Amino acid sequence: MTTFSIDHEFMLDGQPFKILSGAIHYFRVHPSDWYHSLYNLKALGFNTVETYVPWNLHEYNEGDFDFSGILDIERFLNTAKDLGLYAIVRPSPYICAEWEFGGFPAWLLTKKMRLRTDDPAYLQAIDRYYTALMPHLVGHQVTHGGNVIMMQVENEYGSYGEDKDYLAAVAELMKKHGVDVPLFTSDGPWPATLNAGSMADAGILTTGNFGSRADMNFDRLAAFNQAHGHDWPLMCMEFWDGWFNRWGEPIIRRDPEETAENLRAVIQRGSVNLYMFHGGTNFGFMNGTSARKDHDLPQVTSYDYDAPLNEQGNPTPKYFAIQKMIHEVLPSQAQTTPLVKPAMRQADNPLTAKVSLFSVLDQLAQPVAAPYPQTQEFLGQYTGYTLYRTNPLISGTDKGTPAKLRVIDARDRVQAFFDGKSLATQYQEAIGDDILLPEVEGRHQLDLLVENMSRVNYGSKIEAITQFKGIRTGVMVDLHFIKDYLQYPLDLNKAPQLDFTGDWQAGTPAFYQYGFDVVKPQDTYLDCRGFGKGVMLVNGVNIGRFWEKGPTLSLYVPAGLLHTGHNEVIVFETEGQYAEAINLVDHPIFKELNTEEE
Repeated sequence: MTTFSIDHEFMLDGQPFKILSGAIHYFRVHPSDWYHSLYNLKALGFNTVETYVPWNLHEYNEGDFDFSGILDIERFLNTAKDLGLYAIVRPSPYICAEWEFGGFPAWLLTKKMRLRTDDPAYLQAIDRYYTALMPHLVGHQVTHGGNVIMMQVENEYGSYGEDKDYLAAVAELMKKHGVDVPLFTSDGPWPATLNAGSMADAGILTTGNFGSRADMNFDRLAAFNQAHGHDWPLMCMEFWDGWFNRWGEPIIRRDPEETAENLRAVIQRGSVNLYMFHGGTNFGFMNGTSARKDHDLPQVTSYDYDAPLNEQGNPTPKYFAIQKMIHEVLPSQAQTTPLVKPAMRQADNPLTAKVSLFSVLDQLAQPVAAPYPQTQEFLGQYTGYTLYRTNPLISGTDKGTPAKLRVIDARDRVQAFFDGKSLATQYQEAIGDDILLPEVEGRHQLDLLVENMSRVNYGSKIEAITQFKGIRTGVMVDLHFIKDYLQYPLDLNKAPQLDFTGDWQAGTPAFYQYGFDVVKPQDTYLDCRGFGKGVMLVNGVNIGRFWEKGPTLSLYVPAGLLHTGHNEVIVFETEGQYAEAINLVDHPIFKELNTEEE
């Protein structure tokens, strides 16, 4: 049986072992492509794969656990083992990862607890999660004949808190549930974060996250270790070889040769995990959000990351620059030619049906009546769209002017419709501004479609009030709050079963159905140009959000989602913009942007 330990160096079967790892998040890559990505990691000359574990997918609804399909982490680890790759697993309750709510399930927000602390209620939730999760990991540890060599306790905790009792509690929970491989923490490699977030005094390995200045960062990490009585091996747990992208901002790219040279300095001195090796895709509603003071900055569906493998999983110039450097520094590392997948194009796939959202509301949600609006979390909905319907009495105002509407405390994007016609759209800080109502009196139907564009995944806003999505306080007409609502938590998974024979009204949110036939399924991209904002489903699977704002104007479709024969695309579009045909293209489409969103 393989042994792994940490001394002055990492030791594998009693011999020094340099960890050359690359991050592939199984939940961002279709299972049919796991072998492809892992093979290409091995072909690069690397020996280990690293992955996070997203609590909010494995327990999306409280107490309901899922380890199937794209969440079958055991199959992922077995595929890696079959290719001769070891694994580092990061099952931390919080993962960051530019992922919805940093990996936390949103139902935690409905509980009386403080996240990322030793709050007993929070620790009990982790305990229940680990009771379900760890049986899928424990048998894959090297101590049990598997390939997992290390697991992470918490993620960049030194950039959030300093609750050592909490860190110790999580480590104990991991051990309680069968984890017996070495544990580690990862933080920014400077004294403040290391002092706050590490567990060196408990004998748990400290690693650093950075993307350049290897000598300086390793010097600081080594000094910290020595100050705590350890002569541990140095490891960069996240070498940032690219970066993520946000709506309304230019695509971020990192020069391949410069990346390889900075990586050279890391490998010459220690071990490394490339973050990312294959970024993949934020399928569905699972993109993360950055924050700039009170303004949130949602990230795009693609998690390409400008990584060595592109979103599709094919090698880029950065891959070959790194492969060349590895051969120069470590000529004994076995390397081979990477695999390359084809992509297909197919133009003018026709629109076959369309129907207004207002015509199919009852097919997408069972309405919940309430005197005042409730947020998504308390409606048992954690992502996507909620429609609030009410019938206020419109009457004369003090000055005889048209009445005004105000939505008080809502996130993230509100579209108001009056008697089925578009009235206004408000986004983030603009929500709450006056909306003039038509000069009418009597009772009229008011619909408010609220989009949750995802929760902040990093920093001080993890538990901010704006993490609650939907309408928090209420809706005012003139100077008073109005009462009595029907709330529709839209379940877009039901879109394939919609009756498309209903009415369609221009300028309102609607569903559009397209069809195309395939002889041999291959990867492709849906061209989103011509549409405004929304999501697309391929054969019933939500592949992510699109927004004409850019910088991405296409959505990646893995071949594993397509069938031989007929295939269906359903577009949920909220701005009233659509195309008479949809195109499949063989490459991603980008919009040139020159400045960041302010």
